[in-house]
Amino acid sequence: MELKWLLYVTLLALGTLAIQAHDMDDDNDGDDVVDIEDDLDDGVEEVEELKPETSTPPPTPKVTYKAPIPTGEVYFVESFDKGTLDGWILSRAKKDDTDDEIAKYDGKWEVQDMKDTKLPGDKGLVLVTRAKHHAISSKLSKPFVFDTKPLIIQYEVNFQNGIECGGAYVKLLSKTPELNLDQFHDKTPYTIMFGPDKCGEDYKLHFIFRHKNPKTGKYEEKHAKRPDADLKTYFTDKKTHLYTLVLNPDNTFEILVDQTVVNSGNLLNDMSPPVNPPREIEDPNDQKPEDWDERPKIPDPDAVKPDDWDEDAPAKIADENAVKPEGWLDDEPEYVADPDAEKPEDWDEDMDGEWEAPQIANPKCETAPGCGTWQRPMIDNPNYKGKWKPPMIDNVNYQGIWKPRKIPNPDFFEDLEPFKMTPFSAVGLELWSMTSDIFFDNFIICTERAVADDWASDGWGLKKAADGAAEPGVVGQMMAAAEERPWLWVVYILTVALPVFLVVLFYCSGKKQPSAAEYKKTDAPQPDVMDEEKEEEKDKGDKEEEEEEEANEEKLGSDADIGSASQEEDEEEDEEERKAASEEEETVNRSPRNRKPRKD
Repeated sequence: MELKWLLYVTLLALGTLAIQAHDMDDDNDGDDVVDIEDDLDDGVEEVEELKPETSTPPPTPKVTYKAPIPTGEVYFVESFDKGTLDGWILSRAKKDDTDDEIAKYDGKWEVQDMKDTKLPGDKGLVLVTRAKHHAISSKLSKPFVFDTKPLIIQYEVNFQNGIECGGAYVKLLSKTPELNLDQFHDKTPYTIMFGPDKCGEDYKLHFIFRHKNPKTGKYEEKHAKRPDADLKTYFTDKKTHLYTLVLNPDNTFEILVDQTVVNSGNLLNDMSPPVNPPREIEDPNDQKPEDWDERPKIPDPDAVKPDDWDEDAPAKIADENAVKPEGWLDDEPEYVADPDAEKPEDWDEDMDGEWEAPQIANPKCETAPGCGTWQRPMIDNPNYKGKWKPPMIDNVNYQGIWKPRKIPNPDFFEDLEPFKMTPFSAVGLELWSMTSDIFFDNFIICTERAVADDWASDGWGLKKAADGAAEPGVVGQMMAAAEERPWLWVVYILTVALPVFLVVLFYCSGKKQPSAAEYKKTDAPQPDVMDEEKEEEKDKGDKEEEEEEEANEEKLGSDADIGSASQEEDEEEDEEERKAASEEEETVNRSPRNRKPRKD
């Protein structure tokens, strides 16, 4: 037990030393850190011997970048690995209803490597400037027509500086005779808008499509429901994320981030406002009748105010039983002029009026129950009833809440195939952002999921692999931290050794059960034995003890017999010795030398 407690105290002391060193390291500057580490040198010397010969991490696996190549039919692909904006058109338009100073789409776009890239040669489109309007677009290889094949749009975004307020969504620009990419602006017709957007703490992932009313020919935006997933990480972790939209001919859709579904639904059921209007609407010309009674309760017309009801009785009255406390100072005011106050030197009575000292609490009132005119306290009036009102009863004429009647909706239509949207022929980015250096890469528009997945694997997947290879593992991070703070070796060893020590201690030095013989030596109660094996062992032990006791008794009896026999032998020997002595004495007496002379 002494050794066990000694080990406990030793581990506790080491742990305390490590924790104190950690706290002091966090609270001091660089010079103080040197002092702390000097103080810990003695405690860490033995730990240093346990460190590996070299702490240099193993070489990072090198991931070589290779520009992705589409593996099937595509309508649009762009990896920007040529390093130019060939095929992209910068807008020269002005935004309507905006001050001329900020109305121009003069935000800068450049093709650059991503900051802190792990893949040299992997370039992307970067929104360079902040607090400006940006617009850039590119033509598809051929217009996309919604028929029997799905639509898949996919691209990468990295908010390299985080994002304060701004978007990174794309617009699929509708195919129209008026489409002019040189004049691309916020009101240019689009078919679909998709991608991340954030302002304040509102994190969004847009999916909006413009639906054409078949009766009026007007377009109306339809917004997908908000995802249930938490999107904040995608905006704040400064990592490259893959955004994918899949639209199917059966009107279902999926929105994925990093190839994980974060939102899904149906164009007919999960858009706001709904694609199809209601069959019936409220008649705008219907009016509520003047005698329509919407009151569920009314005052009882037969109720009469009681004669003793006093509406003029006050709610509060003075307590007649109250008594003025003794020592109340009636003639002393609660506040008096401050005797120590002095008129400021710059006080102008003509301008400021007559100066008066400020009021302070009367010091005489501090020890008294109160000062000034005493008044009885107010209490609730037991006779107060207030203004009388008749009780409410059910209205027998109640007709319910009036609603205008329903009529057939003159604008009703039923579009069961909202997937068949307006064809689009270009992709564009029309953005305003308060944060710069938003990185876009690896756009693809196609109809086959496998083609999009292959493109993602060769682009985004390669970035992810490179980032993972560049990041040190847990062991590497611990080694690097210990290089900067050697006292961490003590913490590491304690973290590993302490649990192992405790497990060995408690499993290998369990409490020894007292034997049956020990229970017999004391009055301590013996624990109950419930199972049959223990009972049999107990019976067997009792039987052996009884036999042993009998054997002891027999042994004691035999010892007694032997003792009595030896005693008799001793007595016989004594008797024989006495007889021999008496015979010898008699022989001596009969000798002639011992006879007396005879008298004549």
